[in-house]
Amino acid sequence: VELLFITHRGGIGKAREIQEAMGCQILIQEQEAYLLPGLDVTTFQDELTISENIQIIWTPGHSPGSACLYYNFTGGVLFTGRHLLPNQAGEPVPLKLSKTFHWLRQIRSLKALIERFNPETLSYICPGANTGFLRGKGVIERAYQGLCEFDLDI
Repeated sequence: VELLFITHRGGIGKAREIQEAMGCQILIQEQEAYLLPGLDVTTFQDELTISENIQIIWTPGHSPGSACLYYNFTGGVLFTGRHLLPNQAGEPVPLKLSKTFHWLRQIRSLKALIERFNPETLSYICPGANTGFLRGKGVIERAYQGLCEFDLDI
């Protein structure tokens, strides 16, 4: 393991142990990095390109430094952490919870993802929770279409 990408502050619990065991670099949005004092981290502001096919995108809302990882392969896969989760019907939605940092920013981040991608570049979403609602599939298919179905006039 060379890189450990952390999607939001709720995912940092074992970061120190993983880095010590694997010797990996930690990638985290700059607004969450202060939560990992003394660790070797690479931060980014809006985006970070890891390779020709992998980009990290800042998607604030769930937490100040919430971010998604986009993998440009097999039609495009977006690893969303807790920014977008499946609802009971298996559709991708932002969830407004007591822990949500800023709901309107989360909606703006969703709008930005819709503007960035299209049906050919975003086929799948891999959420970081609520995967039981996917009934064994592991991914949300028709991801771009699913994003466009969410009512953004909230």
